[in-house]
Amino acid sequence: MAGAIASRMSFSSLKRKQPKTFTVRIVTMDAEMEFNCEMKWKGKDLFDLVCRTLGLRETWFFGLQYTIKDTVAWLKMDKKVLDHDVSKEEPVTFHFLAKFYPENAEEELVQEITQHLFFLQVKKQILDEKIYCPPEASVLLASYAVQAKYGDYDPSVHKRGFLAQEELLPKRVINLYQMTPEMWEERITAWYAEHRGRARDEAEMEYLKIAQDLEMYGVNYFAIRFTIKPLDKKIDVFKFNSSKLRVNKLILQLCIGNHDLFMRRRKADSLEVQQMKAQAREEKARKQMERQRLAREKQMREEAERTRDELERRLLQMKEEATMANEALMRSEETADLLAEKAQITEEEAKLLAQKAAEAEQEMQRIKATAIRTEEEKRLMEQKVLEAEVLALKMAEESERRAKEADQLKQDLQEAREAERRAKQKLLEITTKPTYPPMNPIPAPLPPDITSFNLIGDSLSFDFKDTDMKRLSMEIEKEKVEYMEKSKHLQEQLNELKTEIEALKLKERETALDILHNENSDRSGTSSKHNTIKKLTLQSAKSRVAFFEEL
Repeated sequence: MAGAIASRMSFSSLKRKQPKTFTVRIVTMDAEMEFNCEMKWKGKDLFDLVCRTLGLRETWFFGLQYTIKDTVAWLKMDKKVLDHDVSKEEPVTFHFLAKFYPENAEEELVQEITQHLFFLQVKKQILDEKIYCPPEASVLLASYAVQAKYGDYDPSVHKRGFLAQEELLPKRVINLYQMTPEMWEERITAWYAEHRGRARDEAEMEYLKIAQDLEMYGVNYFAIRFTIKPLDKKIDVFKFNSSKLRVNKLILQLCIGNHDLFMRRRKADSLEVQQMKAQAREEKARKQMERQRLAREKQMREEAERTRDELERRLLQMKEEATMANEALMRSEETADLLAEKAQITEEEAKLLAQKAAEAEQEMQRIKATAIRTEEEKRLMEQKVLEAEVLALKMAEESERRAKEADQLKQDLQEAREAERRAKQKLLEITTKPTYPPMNPIPAPLPPDITSFNLIGDSLSFDFKDTDMKRLSMEIEKEKVEYMEKSKHLQEQLNELKTEIEALKLKERETALDILHNENSDRSGTSSKHNTIKKLTLQSAKSRVAFFEEL
């Protein structure tokens, strides 16, 4: 009895100790997740769980966003999740999004998952027209998005119309020109074909490197009231606020976060960041060597397939030649048989005619020897003699003609037999000829699935030594120089496309952002937001203040 009471008490105490939970749905740019969270959890507990699940270590760029009465807000790390002004209906929904943006995506974004999430978010913002993008740049960005999704361009696979269901351009750009979807696809595909060899992460990074130079990239807009008030006697600073308190708090939160990130960039990397960058360099080197290995294997495979096709073609050609030689031999044999038979018949006819001619001669001699008693009989006899002579002459001529024909047939028979001999000789040559071309002394290694050629590929080993890293550094420097040249070529291509489609533009459909962008482009010339940021990062604080005073 006492034991039963003790077990019931322990069960009830265990039941009381189980924490209460609530369900949270996290929406990323390409997936949805649900978690059971404890009631006491703070924003940091939930945020860390999401980052661990995604394998994300560059957490300082991201946050959990939710909506309050048509206004966005961000989950605070030091505040309980349920103490925020969120819906109490489960599951509670948060969006995992980039909250702060890097100045230089290539230098600051280390992890591939970080790059991928930024790529998806920036791409959506451009398509939703939250970031203004000029038409010619939209086409270029679309080509990199296609490369990231489909890989290298293959005309046999990526046929006309394969982008019909893809959303690649802002609707504003599509409506601004008198161009069909096929015309847009043709221009996107032309650039897409030039990106051959780029992996998904490389194509996404190229997309971000172009997008970060857009005027509205990384900028949040709020409806505010301006009230200019001097906060310092020496420097005039404007102060502003919004009609909604939560918007003012959001602006303050974003300003603080951007300032913290600004200061973080100008400090030495932490041990964790150094470790991530070292891992990223090793991973990049490994991927580059893997891509080189795959490229070599692909090249060897293509060469093996070309060799195989050539051998198959030559084998088929020799089979056809052998078949033709056999047919020619059969025809020669048949012709020889026919000629031999005909020669024999002709020879027999000639003998028969000669025999008849001899008989006619004998008859003529017999007739001459016969005595003719009367003149009439003599005349009749002369006529018979004349006819017999004519007949004998004709038979002699026919006999001579038949003899010549027999000689000709014998000659034809000899030629036919000579042709038969040559055909047999050619057939013998074809059947003894090797069915493959002479190979090099050292055969090129082929992929393991080409079993018909018995070729073995050299095994590849990956040993990251100092020499490998030095060689990789030299290759990276070379790539930077090539990138500068490609950037110049790219700008020329953008200008050409802009000039090409300018004639199809519908001026009456230009939006205020289009007009403002054109005016800014005319005023700024070759300068850009990204170039301005890059210049400022290289200057001191005093020179940066002077730069903005000049503006």
